Amino acid sequence: MESEQKVRVQRERVMLESYSGISKKAGMPPGSLVHVGDFDEEDTRISVVDYSPGDLEEPVVETVEDLLKFRDKKSITWVLLEGLKNVEVTELIGRHFDIHPLVLEDILNTHQRPKFEEYDDYLYIVLKGLTVADESVANESVAPDKFEVNYEQISILVLNDFVFTFKEQKDELFLPLIQRIRNQTGKIRSLGTDYLTYAIIDSIVDQNFVLLDTMDERIDAIEEELLDDPDSCTLTSIQHLKRELIDIRRATSPQRELVAAILRSDHVLFSEKVDIYFRDVYDHVLRINESVDSYRDMLAGLLDIYVSSISNKMNEVMKLLTVFASIFIPLTFIAGIYGMNFEYMPELKWKWAYPTLWVFFVTIPIVLLIYFKKKKWL
Repeated sequence: MESEQKVRVQRERVMLESYSGISKKAGMPPGSLVHVGDFDEEDTRISVVDYSPGDLEEPVVETVEDLLKFRDKKSITWVLLEGLKNVEVTELIGRHFDIHPLVLEDILNTHQRPKFEEYDDYLYIVLKGLTVADESVANESVAPDKFEVNYEQISILVLNDFVFTFKEQKDELFLPLIQRIRNQTGKIRSLGTDYLTYAIIDSIVDQNFVLLDTMDERIDAIEEELLDDPDSCTLTSIQHLKRELIDIRRATSPQRELVAAILRSDHVLFSEKVDIYFRDVYDHVLRINESVDSYRDMLAGLLDIYVSSISNKMNEVMKLLTVFASIFIPLTFIAGIYGMNFEYMPELKWKWAYPTLWVFFVTIPIVLLIYFKKKKWL
């Protein structure tokens, strides 16, 4: 019962932490552009990959205005923005590409639930990117209670010839996808923005498998610890992983609804030929959700095992103490009788009384130990 109360308190605290910073927008009108997030990248890095079946260009872009020249090209332009603290960059993109202010507001407010929204000329998608903290990846033997997950909101704007991706931090998450685009023989070069959108979502979703593999290693480590010698640190590790799993489930479970909404969409920006690829992503999302639920049940089982192990250890201690007490109770009884010092106790005058008493002191424990062993109490 106490452990359940701890988990409930931790869950409530995590929920409160997830909404910290939203008070910045209190009292502001809808569409007010204010960055709300946990990552404070001062500079926004703009990366551009412009490609067509026979051409590839990765120009250096300093300002949003530099993107306007790609409007006249018959190619697919992927714009990757990393770092959202500079609100002006997002505002300029919205102005030049006619994006609704409420969408821009959701991009900058990084506590959004994963979702899919359709507009006349573009689509808006929000996902959560989950990665294991660097120290957890670098050291596989790190204690389970040091297992940390980074949560990052990734927003995607899909236009006719443009795809904008907004990330909170700078990393190499999409580097494998960029390498695929550089490969001229790849399928992605011959398809449109819908396939590029699929590839981006697939990269984000597949990153969760890496996270779950790491989670599986931590759970195995806890399980081995439970079988060897569980202690209070084991309980701390289980509670920490349960709290992380609550966050992981809240970030990944809406992805099923998101991908299902994409499959149901009949928007002109999504063609039917990419449905098969999104169905594959949907299968991955289902596997991730099932794995998260399985790990939640496993941690609940490990918690039960921990309680049972501690109870068994306590029972062994109590059994040993009870055996010692059972042995010394008759000895104490005999010593108590002959310690009363009554004058007319006949045994006090016997010549062999003292040796006889020691014979009883030795014989009684031996007989009791044999009896306990026969009863399988030892």
